[in-house]
Amino acid sequence: MEVRAIAKRRLPRGIFEYIDRGAEDERALKSNRLAFDRVKIRPYVLRGAATPRSTSVCLFGSEFVTPLIVSPTAFAGLVHYRGEIELARAAADFGIPFCAATEAITSVEEIARASPVPVWFQLYLWDNQAVSYELMDKAWTTGSRTLVLTVDTPVMPKREFNRRNGFDIPFRLSSKNIFDVALHPVWACGVLGRYLVTSGLPNFANYPQKYRKNLLRRGGAPSLNLMPELNWDHVRHVREHWKGTLVIKGILRKEDAHKAADIGAEGVVISNHGGRMFDSAVPPIEVLKEIADSVGHELTVLADSSIQRGSDIFKLIAAGAKAVLVGRSMLYATAAGGRQGAMQMMQILSDELAMTMDLSGCRTLADIDESMLVRGV
Repeated sequence: MEVRAIAKRRLPRGIFEYIDRGAEDERALKSNRLAFDRVKIRPYVLRGAATPRSTSVCLFGSEFVTPLIVSPTAFAGLVHYRGEIELARAAADFGIPFCAATEAITSVEEIARASPVPVWFQLYLWDNQAVSYELMDKAWTTGSRTLVLTVDTPVMPKREFNRRNGFDIPFRLSSKNIFDVALHPVWACGVLGRYLVTSGLPNFANYPQKYRKNLLRRGGAPSLNLMPELNWDHVRHVREHWKGTLVIKGILRKEDAHKAADIGAEGVVISNHGGRMFDSAVPPIEVLKEIADSVGHELTVLADSSIQRGSDIFKLIAAGAKAVLVGRSMLYATAAGGRQGAMQMMQILSDELAMTMDLSGCRTLADIDESMLVRGV
């Protein structure tokens, strides 16, 4: 992918590899790609019609031009100056949802003020539940009505390359990564330098001021950690607190999808965190149909992880997803060209999906189903 190569040239190695790579031996990352490649499409022919082809989709009562959602990603603001805002505006202009992340370096309030349409918000539960609920309330007051609760991170994963690059939390300065930044003067001046002269060294802007530290963890503030022993009772309490749409992200078993429905969630994301969390996790496309067949009548089923082409989106929709979340490609594009780069990536993926539909004899997303897929070839 050309845009990935551009991002690799423009970003310091630590930032690029944080985005690009997986966990441990990166087997899940490789498996995700191989799983897509093992699925082939069996197209219909001679199905031209006078009605125009449409990629539009309705999610939680809102219409969008294509079944794409900008996935919540930490540190999007480090690939481009005010990168979260660039992405949110691009999504609004294009007509798809943007999901702001808990671990963004731009607060959900600032993103919401900059976006002409409401944004979704992704939440990690902290060990201080009161603080988590305050953040939920803050997202609600900014206009967010869809909460995406990530549940596949009970502990932090092992990403050895982050540690080697000094891109763990806190960041570790070394001659190696200082030299790496020096080799990327456009990023050093245009991203890091602009933050330093406007707002100081970036930090996790959604953390309460009491807990907020810069990325070097300087300042002596107390720590916020992931909720220990995260369980369904925590999800139930979130459901009771959150007045809007609740989506549970990180599901890979139909039993867990049923529990999400029983608790009152409106949606689930079938996800292995893009291969970034659990290196032995199954690729989502291999379990998506089973889950969608089981709970699709109750829940809006979404999917993500390692999507690179419009044909990948087509395959996930055929397997039962109503829409997909895309992360890495959006970050590469934002690194390459900011808001316009992100919009171009959205257009590329949307056009590729439309082309795949045309070549497969599908006029609408409703025409795409599992019968069009041939697996394991």
